[in-house]
Amino acid sequence: MGILGPGRVAVAVAAPGAGPGFWAGASSAAFAPDGELVIAYRLRTPDQRGAGIVIARSDDGERLTTIATLDKESFGAESLERPALVHTGGGWRLYISCATPGTKHWRIDVLESRDPEGLAAAASRTVFPGSHTVGVKDPVVRRVDGRWRAWICCHPLDVHGEEDRMTTALATSDDGLDWTWRGVVLAGRPGTWDARGARVTAVLSDGTAYYDGRATKEENFSERTGLALPAGDALSAHDDEPVAAVRYIDIVASPSGERLAYYERPRQDGSHELCVERLTR
Repeated sequence: MGILGPGRVAVAVAAPGAGPGFWAGASSAAFAPDGELVIAYRLRTPDQRGAGIVIARSDDGERLTTIATLDKESFGAESLERPALVHTGGGWRLYISCATPGTKHWRIDVLESRDPEGLAAAASRTVFPGSHTVGVKDPVVRRVDGRWRAWICCHPLDVHGEEDRMTTALATSDDGLDWTWRGVVLAGRPGTWDARGARVTAVLSDGTAYYDGRATKEENFSERTGLALPAGDALSAHDDEPVAAVRYIDIVASPSGERLAYYERPRQDGSHELCVERLTR
């Protein structure tokens, strides 16, 4: 049984090694109008951190064929984290989280290409630079009725050693390149399982969202998933308990209406694998 219902679960990408720090996950998937599924995900090893982003195609959502790989050196980054993949109607965009070397700062760059294979050779442009007080990463980007919305994980950098704290802010745009900040829409709640922070990972068509949270600094990299409901532009945590012991949930619907949920699931040895669940409701 899956974490979101009775749907079937399969491992789409195995952990790149055994033990803590070997991660496959933090994915973002999108369907083209013709039904083609493309997915981008992060691979990490203990000595390489977020070494690269893999872009793959799939006919069934489970068996992935790699078509491009982006390495962190191409972005002058110490690490790459969760991307956001979007089909624009005429091509593809990939928003990538990039760590500034030697700091806790993050920025978000975007790549554009007519086809997903071309993203590996595309020139990058910084669209969310962050600042000396805030690092920005792990975007969720949606294009609806010609308007763009992005939910961005923001890490305050004002207190040394406390940079793992996180909130989610909303930004909007006419073109997906020049953005206007709309403010924090979801934050952790003191005394609860998400007290240390809340990072939106998926937003459904009705505004319902899934988010990662943790109670303490020590739970960094071991986030759990919660559910949040729309409250205007903001989001309101739905319950006092997480709904699943996984992180980076992404839910994508095909042109035919089938829904797939991708998420990063921890293994007993401390590694993480990328799973896909076929949602039946």
